[in-house]
Amino acid sequence: MDKFMQAAIEEAQRGIAEGGIPIGSVLVYRNQIIGRGHNRRVQQGSVILHGEMDALENAGRLTAAVYRQSVLYTTLSPCVMCSGAILLYGIPEVIIGENRTFMGEEKLLQQRGVKTTVLQEASCIALMADFIGQQPGLWHEDIGV
Repeated sequence: MDKFMQAAIEEAQRGIAEGGIPIGSVLVYRNQIIGRGHNRRVQQGSVILHGEMDALENAGRLTAAVYRQSVLYTTLSPCVMCSGAILLYGIPEVIIGENRTFMGEEKLLQQRGVKTTVLQEASCIALMADFIGQQPGLWHEDIGV
């Protein structure tokens, strides 16, 4: 498995270990992780700390040139909020662990020129399927249902 997707999965595992939602993400620039995060809505009482948002926040302020040369790895298809951040900062590529348990805004990203690759990684699918089965209310809260 790609080392960057493995890092995103490790972030997702941190999230579930902390009592949160198992979605992880890393931002990669020039083959280096510059930001990593996981969904921390539960842990922080936050309305916006999805895995992708947490990774972007943890990367800190960056120039537009850095974002435009970066790749975002995420264990789950990005929602509309996270896709908006990807578009806002001009991140050109997103590698997605899976979209079977949740289909985010991949078409929007693609329509706006973002290269998306979906891996259908078995461990990502299992993490989310298990979580959704055990915590459907919390999952629905996370995606605004």
